[in-house]
Amino acid sequence: MRILVVEDEVDLARTLHTGLSAEGYSVDLAHDGRQGLWMARTGEYALVVLDLMLPGLNGYKVCAQLRREGNSTPILVLTAKDGEWDQAEALDTGADDYLAKPFSYVVLVARLRALVRRSVTVAPTVLAVGDLSLDVAARICRRAGARVELTPREFAVLELLARRAGQAVSKADLLYHAWPDEAWDPNLVEARVSALRKKVDATFERQSLQTLRGVGYRLVDDRERD
Repeated sequence: MRILVVEDEVDLARTLHTGLSAEGYSVDLAHDGRQGLWMARTGEYALVVLDLMLPGLNGYKVCAQLRREGNSTPILVLTAKDGEWDQAEALDTGADDYLAKPFSYVVLVARLRALVRRSVTVAPTVLAVGDLSLDVAARICRRAGARVELTPREFAVLELLARRAGQAVSKADLLYHAWPDEAWDPNLVEARVSALRKKVDATFERQSLQTLRGVGYRLVDDRERD
């Protein structure tokens, strides 16, 4: 799941990038309002975390413009402006939630999960391929009702495969989704897919995660062959 963070405080932006990546999100950063608006328009994001006091174009204007254009991506405002009128203006402009700085990281992550659950742009929040299910908001994987423990990277790889169930997904797409800011080494994907096969297939005597040589991978409902 991809998140856009629009924050001009570079150190804070990097901290958010590190923390949210550890939670299993793929995070893109923008450091001014115009760049943030362009990225929100052109990227496919599940959420936008938006500062209000931005150079170039402030957060109010970014939010208002996105809503005028019909962009319904959930927006969480994260800002040092904590007055009640600031909050009211942000929400009236189209923001879905508001968190003042300094903030609790635990609360921030919980609010992002809540926005995902409520969002009509991220549907469904539970992805099912046969008896394999992924609760995207809670970051929980189950096979035939049994919980399967996945690392954040493993979850990110399996999430994209589940969203494109039955379709071929290239290693490049998986790298972009799960490792957006790291060196593009195909071995990263191969290692995670191998681990996933052990956890979601071999343990349950299934063969739902398929390799398409020269193309990539595909996740299918292998029960159809039972």
